[in-house]
Amino acid sequence: MKIFCVGRNYSKHAKELGNTVPSQPVIFCKPDTALIRNNEPFYHPDFSSDIQHEIELVIRINKMGKKIQPKFARNYYNEIGIGIDFTARDLQNELKEKKLPWELAKAFDGSAPISEFTTLTEIDLNQITFSLNKNGKQVQQGCSDNMIFSPDTIVSFVSQYFTLKVGDLIFTGTPSGVGKVEIGDVLEGFMNGKKLLTCEIK
Repeated sequence: MKIFCVGRNYSKHAKELGNTVPSQPVIFCKPDTALIRNNEPFYHPDFSSDIQHEIELVIRINKMGKKIQPKFARNYYNEIGIGIDFTARDLQNELKEKKLPWELAKAFDGSAPISEFTTLTEIDLNQITFSLNKNGKQVQQGCSDNMIFSPDTIVSFVSQYFTLKVGDLIFTGTPSGVGKVEIGDVLEGFMNGKKLLTCEIK
């Protein structure tokens, strides 16, 4: 099982971090050891003093495919949930300055809490709202129609380089409002107003 992530897929988020808006999807990967399921807690690592939350919609692949044309991409996923892409921002900035890969800042153990998944027959993929609360206060809010690259575009793009297999996950990018988490914080993720994810920082 592979975990693909899309960076800078919302214009306001790209701008808040001082990044240019990309002309094609920015892709990075996480290992399966990054996953946190069933609302298990996130344990703050000691190698960073600036772990930041990034709430995202996550799609799950249900059919093997490679070199998928955009018009057929929708046939390769039928479930969606939400997840948090935890990022060691201080470490990421150091790596970016040295023009090195981001994996140490993005792919560490526990960096990808995910919710249960909902079938797309129940919701409109183009109008999914999602948000993140920290200690009861909303800190991020987004809508799928504000993505720079749609899920279909992302699936097609990724499949040009990697064979997609059943169960692979794609984190589709975060809206603006990312911020630092502290030990003791409680994060709650919502999709279309329904709470799907809780993650306590320990």
